[in-house]
Amino acid sequence: MATSKGFHDHVVECLQRVGEISTRKMMGEYCVYHKGKLIGDICDNCLLLKPTESVLRLMPDAQRAYPYEGSKTLMVMVEDVEDTDLMARVLEAMFKELPEPKKKAKAKEKAKPKKDAGPEEKTAPTSG
Repeated sequence: MATSKGFHDHVVECLQRVGEISTRKMMGEYCVYHKGKLIGDICDNCLLLKPTESVLRLMPDAQRAYPYEGSKTLMVMVEDVEDTDLMARVLEAMFKELPEPKKKAKAKEKAKPKKDAGPEEKTAPTSG
């Protein structure tokens, strides 16, 4: 079941009270970012966070769930996204733990044609 727009908007509104939040829609669900770092997903009308050390420490009794069938990452379910005190502590702790996002190649660099890696073909001068 895809996440409803209403649930997505509610989660984003709650999280934006405590941090810089953005989302990206993917196959009916959403990836959730805090200050540009991927922190979790909104799937099946549920907010799931990456199971970082800080999330597991701050939310020790939270249920766990896979974001989609076939996923290898058992994520942490957020039951009360409206708990701004907890969400502020979780987001800041996660931000410190998670790696910086990888830089994407600029459009110009992607458009450059690749040079032939082989040796240049030379022709011998002809005598004539």
